[in-house]
Amino acid sequence: MGWEAADWKVSAPPPIAPPVAAAAACDAPLALPDRPSIAVLPFQNMSGDPEQEYFVDGLVEDIITGLSRFKSLFVIARNSSFTYKGKSPDIRQVGRELGVRYVLEGSVRKAGGKVRISGQLIDCGNGAHLWADRFDAALEDIFDLQDRITTTVVGAIAPKLRQVEIEKAQRRRPDSLDAYACVMRAMPAVWSFDPAARAEALRQLQRAIALDPHYALPVALAAWCHAQSTTYDGEDPSHDRLLAVQLAEAAARLDSEDEVVLAVLAAAYSLSGDHTRAGPLLEKALLLNPNSAWTWQRSGWHNFYLERYELALEHFDRGIRISPLDPLNFNGVFGMGGAYLGLGWFEDAVTTIRKCMSMQPEARFAQRMLAVALAHAGRTDEAREIIGQYPRVHPNMTITRYRQTTPW
Repeated sequence: MGWEAADWKVSAPPPIAPPVAAAAACDAPLALPDRPSIAVLPFQNMSGDPEQEYFVDGLVEDIITGLSRFKSLFVIARNSSFTYKGKSPDIRQVGRELGVRYVLEGSVRKAGGKVRISGQLIDCGNGAHLWADRFDAALEDIFDLQDRITTTVVGAIAPKLRQVEIEKAQRRRPDSLDAYACVMRAMPAVWSFDPAARAEALRQLQRAIALDPHYALPVALAAWCHAQSTTYDGEDPSHDRLLAVQLAEAAARLDSEDEVVLAVLAAAYSLSGDHTRAGPLLEKALLLNPNSAWTWQRSGWHNFYLERYELALEHFDRGIRISPLDPLNFNGVFGMGGAYLGLGWFEDAVTTIRKCMSMQPEARFAQRMLAVALAHAGRTDEAREIIGQYPRVHPNMTITRYRQTTPW
């Protein structure tokens, strides 16, 4: 098996240096955005039952989603906020590491059919507590409780937001709490490289769909699991691709106003080579939630596939800024490496792709692009060495399979 540098489409090297992006300067201090900025840290589970962790994490994730839909706010994505789970960080340090002005932290106590949520809003600049409150509700009213917390926090940090924006930001709710619980259990494994973990996620999502057939999110996440298998390690990429599109389209029929649903459908179309339909979906998803780091990443890949490399860099960079500690950032860094390669910045491509591989050693697919970048940079011996290693580290990949799984 061999890979030729000439197979990669590159532009003539431009006369300017590549931009300094978040991926290339992750250790640099982050400037505060020009609008109110907040991170929601993982809440403490005070129930005394480790099995309730998924419930607490899911509640926090929904609060983050509710806040992120406000266009007037800058909200750090869940994957960065949750790097602090199980820790007691200094709030000022959190503000510096994430580049935000405010932090929301709290705790959840669930007992029987009741739930109590305590929260406090802190100014990262001086550590001052701006607001603290306690919310009690019956478990079946948990979604109303999430909305109350979201609107209370918004009122504290951006009091001039209009009521109409608050109402628009509220996500459509599932009819079944049990279906919601299945989705929360599945969520961590949906993004996994491990086929067994994704298979377990699919089982949980299928349970959620059976419990609530009108709940769009588990249908969309199941589509993404199949999309992942198409790209990485599925036994039948063509079948997984077809399932991804079918499920994503079904999710969009259930809810065409959910940014995750729209981004998954766009990704499924992109993986099928249908970039024309993917673009408008991503634009709408970003209008619905301009703080969705994952949607910015998907938009980066969409523009990469269309060889709009500078716009791809911009969108990857925005996704990384919204979620600077995100374990999934390696994927955006990989995309930036590909964009540098497409622009003809070969040494920058090599550096950036290697950064991706150091961030996620399981991203063995990055070796293909690294070999191409090295060859274009004139470092043919290094390129040959990587190609020689590739059958060992990725034994299931063949040229035929590569063509089946590559959407450009």
